[in-house]
Amino acid sequence: MSSIYKKKDFVSDQQVKWCPGCGDYAILSSVQQSMAKIGVAPHNIAVVSGIGCSSRFPYYMGTYGLHSIHGRAPAFATGLKIQNPDLSLWVITGDGDGLSIGANHLAHLIRRNVDLNLILFNNEIYGLTKGQYSPTSSKGLKTKSSPYGSIDRPFHPADFIMGSGSTYFARTIDTDPKHMSEVFMDSNEHKGSSIIEVYQNCVIFNDKVHDEYTNRATRDDASIRVVHGEKLLFGKDMDKGLILDGLELKVVSHNHNDILVHDKHNKVLASLLCAKNPHLPVAIGTIYEAKSVAAYEEDVKYQIEEAKKNTMSVQDLLESGNTWNV
Repeated sequence: MSSIYKKKDFVSDQQVKWCPGCGDYAILSSVQQSMAKIGVAPHNIAVVSGIGCSSRFPYYMGTYGLHSIHGRAPAFATGLKIQNPDLSLWVITGDGDGLSIGANHLAHLIRRNVDLNLILFNNEIYGLTKGQYSPTSSKGLKTKSSPYGSIDRPFHPADFIMGSGSTYFARTIDTDPKHMSEVFMDSNEHKGSSIIEVYQNCVIFNDKVHDEYTNRATRDDASIRVVHGEKLLFGKDMDKGLILDGLELKVVSHNHNDILVHDKHNKVLASLLCAKNPHLPVAIGTIYEAKSVAAYEEDVKYQIEEAKKNTMSVQDLLESGNTWNV
C-alpha cells in the first residue's frame, strides 16, 4: 500500500508525556504509521478521547482532536460523525474510562454502529489516578483502593462488546507494532463501529499484567493469531489447533482432521473465541466482522432528507393534526 503521507505527517509538535516504558508509546506510533498507509489527509481525521493516561492521545496527533470528559468520548464522537460524516474518526479510551463511567456510552455507540474506530487500551488498572483497581482488574488484585484484594468480578471486554451488538471486534498487543498496524488498517476498512481491544502494559501500577501473552516463553501457547480463511493453529511449532467439540472449542494436535478455519463473519465462532476460558489460548486479530450493517450516520442523513420532503409552513404545522377552538 502506497501513500503520499509519512508517519511524521501525523506527529504533533507536543512532547509525549507518558511513563518511560509505557505501552502507550507503541500504540501511538502504530496508529501514526497506520494512518500514513491509509492515506487520509491529517485535516480529514479527528481523534476523540475521554479521561485517562491513554486519553492524552489527541495532543500527540497531527490531526484534529478533542480531549473530552470522563467516559463520554463515544457521545462526543457520535455527534461529531453525524455533523461530519466524511471525517475519519478515531476514539481513544481505556478500561476504566470506557468500561466504568463510560460503559453505557460505549454500549450505545456499538448498538448504533457509528462509523468510527475505537481503540480500548486495557491495562486492567487505573493509571492516571495512581493505581486503583479498574473494571477489568483480576479478582484478588491488591491496589491502593483494594488493599485486601479486589472482590469484584472483572469485566471481560470482549463479552461486553459482542453482547452490545458489535459489528467489528479485534484484539492486538502493544508489544507487536506490526500486528497493531495491520489490525488498525483492517478496522479502518469496516463500515461501522470498529472496536479494537489492545492489551497494554502499565509499567508502574500493573506491570506485566499481560506477560503470559507477551513473554517469549509462553506467548505462543497462550495466544492464537486468528486470520480470516486460515486454520486455527497455534503453539511455538504450530503444533496445536482448535476444533469444535459439541458446543465448545477444544485444543487438539495440529494434524487433527477437524481443525477449524477462522471465519470472521461467523458470530458463533467469534463468541466462542471471545469467551474467557483458561484452557484455551486468547484470540489475537480480527475476531468478528459483520458482513453488512448500515452505519448510524447514514440512517440519520436519510431520515433528515425524508423529513425535508414534507416541509410545511409554521401556520400549516400549527393547524395540522388534532386542533380545537377555545
